[in-house]
Amino acid sequence: WLHVDAAYAGPAAIVPEMRHILAGCDRADSLVLNPHKWLFTPFDLSVLYCRHMDLLRRAFSLVPEYLRTPEQDQVRSGSDYGVQLGRRFRALKLWMIIRYFGREGLAERIREHCRLAKLFASWVDESPDWEMTAPVPFALVCFRARPAVAGETEEVKAKRLDALNEAIMHGVNASGEAFLSHTKLNDRLTLRLSIGNIRTAERHVRRVWELLNEQLIKLSGR
Repeated sequence: WLHVDAAYAGPAAIVPEMRHILAGCDRADSLVLNPHKWLFTPFDLSVLYCRHMDLLRRAFSLVPEYLRTPEQDQVRSGSDYGVQLGRRFRALKLWMIIRYFGREGLAERIREHCRLAKLFASWVDESPDWEMTAPVPFALVCFRARPAVAGETEEVKAKRLDALNEAIMHGVNASGEAFLSHTKLNDRLTLRLSIGNIRTAERHVRRVWELLNEQLIKLSGR
């Protein structure tokens, strides 16, 4: 069984010049994407594409006598394809988003988010105090501060930069103006900026960059 996890980046295929990201997915047995991550849909909502719905039904369908109806073989009941019996109409909010913005409107916003991410990455690349830690194919930027201190060992440097970046993240988040998350790449604490809000504009991204540098100056004692 080949499953494709397109939870975050899958919606980017709406953009014509980015459709290649799903190349080969036609050979998958199933694919999932989460519209609440990058299709501007309120949490929670997941979309599952599956070639073998009959297998899901055989695995999950359990119909007690009091739920049997004359129409049960003519309609598709969500309770036959997962562990949840009752559920709200989650798909309605996605339908409304698609109806309101249309494919071109959604593509325009996703394309702009990618532009903003690359713009932010260019500021990081131009600064001697910061570094990129991963490529930026979508709207997620992984980066970290790396101000130099003379005479320290690699072990001391690694611990110092991890602590510094964590403190920078907490400082920015405490401002209430932006929220960053973190991860570890190659055992190094890395900051993550994800651009996905439908109202995010260049001025907001620029303000995040200002906040980051304000925290860097404050915490490095410059």
